[in-house]
Amino acid sequence: MSSASIKKIIPCKKNQLIEMVLDIEKYPEFVPWCLDGKIHEKKETDDLIEIKADLKVGKKFLNQTYTSFVLFDKNLDKIIVNNLDGPLKHLKNEWTFKEVNNSTQLIFDIDFELKNPILNKIMENSFEMGLKKIADAFEKRAIDIYK
Repeated sequence: MSSASIKKIIPCKKNQLIEMVLDIEKYPEFVPWCLDGKIHEKKETDDLIEIKADLKVGKKFLNQTYTSFVLFDKNLDKIIVNNLDGPLKHLKNEWTFKEVNNSTQLIFDIDFELKNPILNKIMENSFEMGLKKIADAFEKRAIDIYK
């Protein structure tokens, strides 16, 4: 299983960054290797937002779609994502947001494992580089939109 953690200070308000992360259907516009994002269900209460969504990731002819359950806890300022279906054997990632002055401290933790052991081994070797590219893409998007 591959796992990593990234901590960044992003120059936007906490609520802006949370809104951007929950806007899954916009991911193909800025997230590397994301070809499509589709929200199937979204429920909101005073404390929680629950989303069931698909992401298609890969390249033009070599891609996979996985379904995830996204839970945003408004009281904890935390988004938790778990895999429901697709090429992943296991996925859990957590986004934690904390406002610091006029910026947001983002802590992103992820661990995952692909069902295909050969692809899983390949991913392990490039995981850190890929995760950094994705984190940088979120940061750049926030700066482009909110600065």
